[in-house]
Amino acid sequence: MTSTPAPTSHSSSERITPAGWRVVLLASLGGTLEFYDFVIFGVFARDIAAAIFPSASPIASLMASFATFAVGYFARPFGGIILSHYGDRYGRRQVFLWSVFVMSAATLGMGLVPSHASWGVWASFLMVTLRLLQGFCLGGELPGALTYVVETAPRIAPLVCGVVFSCVTMGVAAATAVSLSLRTFLDPALVPVYGWRIAFVIGGLGGVLSFVLRRSLEESPEFERMKRLASRQPFGDLLRTHKTQVLVGGALLAGTGCFNGLFFSHMPAYLTGVLHYDPRQAVFSQTVGVIASALGILLTGWLGDRIPPRHLLRLGVTLLLVLSYPFYLALEARSVDLTLLLVLAGLAAGLTNGSFAVLLTDLFPTRIRFTGVALGFNISFTLFSGTAPLVATSLIGGTGQMASPAFLMMACALIALAGSWWVERYGGNVLRTQS
Repeated sequence: MTSTPAPTSHSSSERITPAGWRVVLLASLGGTLEFYDFVIFGVFARDIAAAIFPSASPIASLMASFATFAVGYFARPFGGIILSHYGDRYGRRQVFLWSVFVMSAATLGMGLVPSHASWGVWASFLMVTLRLLQGFCLGGELPGALTYVVETAPRIAPLVCGVVFSCVTMGVAAATAVSLSLRTFLDPALVPVYGWRIAFVIGGLGGVLSFVLRRSLEESPEFERMKRLASRQPFGDLLRTHKTQVLVGGALLAGTGCFNGLFFSHMPAYLTGVLHYDPRQAVFSQTVGVIASALGILLTGWLGDRIPPRHLLRLGVTLLLVLSYPFYLALEARSVDLTLLLVLAGLAAGLTNGSFAVLLTDLFPTRIRFTGVALGFNISFTLFSGTAPLVATSLIGGTGQMASPAFLMMACALIALAGSWWVERYGGNVLRTQS
């Protein structure tokens, strides 16, 4: 399938039925719960470091924890390749169901891993193994959700992709809200012992709920129409016919990936462990900032049906490029209210996070879309998001400059800006023609 023409009217009700919105929201709910599971590790990185990766040096312990966080991302391309193979060959629904179930089991297990004091190095090994399993499953989950919704509502693809990633972002807000609640109602001395474990158990149980709800989903309408023509070797077909699109998609996501790695996963430990903000204030401010970002993503998705999404992405990464260094300087100097600063950052990133997904799906035809989205998405997020907390922490340790993570964000914004100039040439499989 190539591009699907859209009517000029912008009324959502003319383009998707209530049943269609139910499908979109159920697919998005799974992304919310799964991203909660994945991000909660970064939110409690300091506590996990103390319990599972103890060291005489707090920075070394934190780096070991972030290295384990990054390991989950390195598993994502492999999970994406394998799961998307089945998604493109046999259908999207089964991949949806089982990825969330297995990931939820891994998350629950992470909350029950014995401490290093009890099991020694085996505790660290088990945590890394479960993190790998998490990453493997997420490699197919979010690309599958994006593929599913654009094939369910291709005429409003920018909006439904915005809905998915807004819900995913709310999963991050849920993770930070759980952290805030635990740090508020638990004795501070108990948070490093039990608090982070409770958060993982909540995530695991939430994933089971997502599995139950998703069982009512039917197969993607577009896949049903062309399943007799489904590729027998989607990964091979992708590399033979759409290698450039994978590279363009990977570059396109650099800004989003880096921002998410820094803002969602690195920021809690950075604010409290490096800049010594009050933990509860830091978590509260981040939660408000994440919610603001989710609203910005929704607005961007709505605008994407009226303004070419590539223009919205370019504006977003330009803001990240220009404002990253002043943002980190303001954090260090405490010259701007923390909540206001994080809200402004979240809104600016909403332009990028709300436009990248539809541009990525637009690069690939239906028969290999799941595989193409999964490969481009996972490679980019592995390189630019999974390593961001570790690289940022290393930059701080190596340079002694508290604002040095800004340079990483600026470099990734430049890569995304470069990638955005190629999407019009290589896209056209989902989006209508826009001037």
